Amino acid sequence: MKLVDQWRTIEARLPRDWQDVRLTVATEQPSDLPRAAVVLGSAGAGRSGNQLVIHVRRSGPSAPAAVSRLFARLDDDRVWCILERGEVGDEAPAVAEAAPSVAASWDAALAELPRDWSELLCRLEISGSDLLSRAALLCAPINPTRDRESLGFVFRAGRVGYGVSEGMARRCFERLDEEQIEGSVTVLRVLSDTEPIASQGSSWIVAGRVL
Repeated sequence: MKLVDQWRTIEARLPRDWQDVRLTVATEQPSDLPRAAVVLGSAGAGRSGNQLVIHVRRSGPSAPAAVSRLFARLDDDRVWCILERGEVGDEAPAVAEAAPSVAASWDAALAELPRDWSELLCRLEISGSDLLSRAALLCAPINPTRDRESLGFVFRAGRVGYGVSEGMARRCFERLDEEQIEGSVTVLRVLSDTEPIASQGSSWIVAGRVL
């Protein structure tokens, strides 16, 4: 049964006054767990052993409709999963307000891309101008270039040719999170299935600059 159909079955059996339900997601193929974690990361899914744990709430980023869309995306990617229901709460839990995670925004941005992407032009926005120098140092491996249109940087990521790897980029963003430097990542341009020959990859020309 598709993941989205499993969720609809669980949702239909919840009590009328439910506010919060704990779900566990296990992939049929262990190698698919990282992909599931990326897709469900925007809804706050956390890893517990060989499973993912997600709390679905009446509203917010993990509301039923939002979670259904994420489950449908995994179905479309043929990431087959088993969904199990855990505890159900009838009172909305108090959630401590946390600083936005830069690493999570990177995960969410990648989850929206076609699976065969090869080169990206991205923007890293930082919450305060006084944090730019420190952010640039922590993110040196992504080769950040000061952005003229926002408070932040542009950088290239690539599976081929020139650009930081997605894993190294995420580690840089984790460093920002560890120092509580708030920010977000946006993919500005994407190329798929490119094969650079005798070059370092594609050239991005933005506002007269080659990046």
